[in-house]
Amino acid sequence: MTIQKPRVRFAPSPTGPLHIGGVRTALYNYFFARHFGGQMILRIEDTDSKRFVAGAEEYIIESLKWLGIEIDEGVGYGGNYGPYRQSERRDIYRRYVEQLLSEGKAYKAYDTAEELEAMRASSPNFQYDASTRGKMKNTLSLSLEAIEALEAAHTPFVVRIKIEPGEEIVVKDLIRGEITINSSIIDDKVLYKSSDDLPTYHLANIVDDHLMEVTHVIRGEEWLPSAPLHKLLYRALGWEETMPQFAHLALLLKPEGNGKLSKRDGDRLGFPVFPLEWKDPETGAVSMGYREEGYLPDAVVNFLALLGWNPGDNREVMSREELIASFSLERCSKSGAKFDFEKGKWFNHHYLQQEPLEALEALFRQDLVKRGIVIPDNLKDIIATVRDRVQLVSELWNETSFFFHAPEAYDEKTVKKRWKESTPQELQAVAQMLQSLTPFDSATIADRLNAFIQEQGYNMGGVMNALRLSLVGAPKGPHINDIIYLLGLEETLRRIDKAIEALA
Repeated sequence: MTIQKPRVRFAPSPTGPLHIGGVRTALYNYFFARHFGGQMILRIEDTDSKRFVAGAEEYIIESLKWLGIEIDEGVGYGGNYGPYRQSERRDIYRRYVEQLLSEGKAYKAYDTAEELEAMRASSPNFQYDASTRGKMKNTLSLSLEAIEALEAAHTPFVVRIKIEPGEEIVVKDLIRGEITINSSIIDDKVLYKSSDDLPTYHLANIVDDHLMEVTHVIRGEEWLPSAPLHKLLYRALGWEETMPQFAHLALLLKPEGNGKLSKRDGDRLGFPVFPLEWKDPETGAVSMGYREEGYLPDAVVNFLALLGWNPGDNREVMSREELIASFSLERCSKSGAKFDFEKGKWFNHHYLQQEPLEALEALFRQDLVKRGIVIPDNLKDIIATVRDRVQLVSELWNETSFFFHAPEAYDEKTVKKRWKESTPQELQAVAQMLQSLTPFDSATIADRLNAFIQEQGYNMGGVMNALRLSLVGAPKGPHINDIIYLLGLEETLRRIDKAIEALA
């Protein structure tokens, strides 16, 4: 595919936190734009005023920044095609509403919510279209006098597109090929509501995509049924020749069972479905975020990129640059992708091993500060010792907590199995040996400790496990020589004495 500098847009609605499926849509737009040297626009589609949620727009912008999805223009970035919030473009939309009305391609409808509900109740398959509009209350069915009376009374109305039945509408999709739908099954969708002086999604996104010179619309599969309607709208406005090319991405599916991935799946199985932690402004309920759960942004990007797209070979771990260079819509799947959250942890483990220690130290330091921990000078060395054991940054605390807090209790099963009558005397001998040890480094500790236990004729497993119990309080942690070195001689001796006193 040869494309000249495409312009794509990511256009979320500020109705809550950004779902991970929306993140993938943003990613594919970003990859596509960068692959061909184009631009990416961030547009906020806030025409549904009743569903607006405070803080959602800021959340979306922060999420994209954390993930490293670079925006060229839009909300929070500026540009020459603004404003980029749909609620600030009322005058623009109104102009095109008037154009459609004056050209007879749309009409006003005054039906109340109660009247529409009554019609749906009497006709279960009711659709507001050419076969039913004559029975409803609109400018196509009412007399001029009735219309004038409604207007004089400032009766609320909506503007509906006038769909002519019986036409085969063909939409070319870059992922799914040609899609053909007969116009008879498309209802006369609402384009504008006088109650809030705002257009619906259908009109607003068409006008914005045209005026912002969007060349490709890459969006979720859920918008596929709208594509024929949007083609008709482009035609009605006289823009069919400049209509963007469509690409509809397959859904992200539940990890198990059937259906679209939802927040409930994450809550049930214990994984995030939002990039950042989200606190509901109304209920105060907090939802997990990938950032706060200890994922690295590059790992999330790599993981999501391969859910519904493949590079054409067996590569899995790919840098951002490699993803951009390899990305193509032709390799996007037509079928949904199971959301394997355990695979996401696998990716994160890999990236944790590659991450500079300074970066991990900065992330872990934030956690320690929240816990009120005094940061030791050798924090970076502590992380280096255990990072191959963790999949998430958030797991570092569980693997290192004993470095910051001496054990207050000792694992009962280990005590029963490993603490013998001879243990105090053996640990005192080990402590005395450590005091004379030079240099006091991990390798020397390992060599001398093993040799000393053998020289004394002690049971290797018994002494090592009792020593670990004394220092950690449980049968866990890295090599015992690393623990002794990182704790330091003074703290190691103190913990041995404490354990002997508590368990003797």
